[in-house]
Amino acid sequence: MQLKITNSKLLAPLLLISPFFFWGTAMVAMKAVIPNTTPFFMAGVRLVPAGVLVLIVSAILGKPQPKSWIAWLWIALFALVDGTMFQGFLAAGLERTGAGLGSVMIDSQPLAVAILALWLFGDRIGSWGFLGLFVGVLGISLIGLPDQWIINLFHKNAIDIAGSWQNLFASGEWLMLLAALSMAVGTILIRYVCRYTDPVAATGWHMILGGLPLLALSSGVESQQWINIDLGGALALGYSTIFGSAVAYGLFFYFASSGSLTSLSSLTFLTPVFALFFGNLFLGEFLSPLQWLGVGLTLISIYLVNQRENLTAAKNPLTEITSSETQLHQATINLNESETLP
Repeated sequence: MQLKITNSKLLAPLLLISPFFFWGTAMVAMKAVIPNTTPFFMAGVRLVPAGVLVLIVSAILGKPQPKSWIAWLWIALFALVDGTMFQGFLAAGLERTGAGLGSVMIDSQPLAVAILALWLFGDRIGSWGFLGLFVGVLGISLIGLPDQWIINLFHKNAIDIAGSWQNLFASGEWLMLLAALSMAVGTILIRYVCRYTDPVAATGWHMILGGLPLLALSSGVESQQWINIDLGGALALGYSTIFGSAVAYGLFFYFASSGSLTSLSSLTFLTPVFALFFGNLFLGEFLSPLQWLGVGLTLISIYLVNQRENLTAAKNPLTEITSSETQLHQATINLNESETLP
């Protein structure tokens, strides 16, 4: 049953962008609390309770639960990649980078999805898509590479470049890039998961199964996970769990099932915009000019990749009209010739 509020001209757009608002602001909330906790504990706490909430909603909606062993195998693989690895890299990366910048890196995953979909499924990328991929690689390079490294590269200062190269992969930006790649592989895996079980139920189970190893890892290698968490930190964790995971994913799947997938894809770039804005507002995060340029290029690239089919269709309307006119003209000639026959 469709919600009546989605027919409202005012509420429908707000609900449509709300998942991306929650995802972006959840990055800021996690960044605010991570100095008082540990990354694997935070990642596990974000996943497991959210998965339970999604499963409760799934049961209320009457969604079927996975039954076959092959369904559980795909869910387990999905949980490992999109749950454990994605959230683990994300939380570890937040220790070393800002919420806004990290969100830009995370939301570069449509670029990797496009490449994987081309390789695995033969999905067409097209000229706009390839342009978006090129711009995206350039933007991510400006974000992830140290400013001095880029300056030395243009000045051909090979000695300084070699000296800074060893510290490059210790930065939080590259951990975020690994998180983005994990999320991209997870996006591909969901195609296989949905062949054997309901996607909403699979989402809930993958959160639980993906979060449990993170909590186990936290108990083994981390200490004092919650001792320093105050009321504000508890509220931030609760926000990232309830709104940044359960509610955001629930709304996302609701609109996707309602036929709004194209609109959702075109709104992906709003997530880092919200994270950058609120990261600057509440955390005082600032980017260098080169990083801002990289952010702009990355957002442009995400838009080009997501909207490549619409851009291609908008580019060729005259071609289609000309083709139609040619067919009509040929049909008219044939008709006239048939009328002149005895």
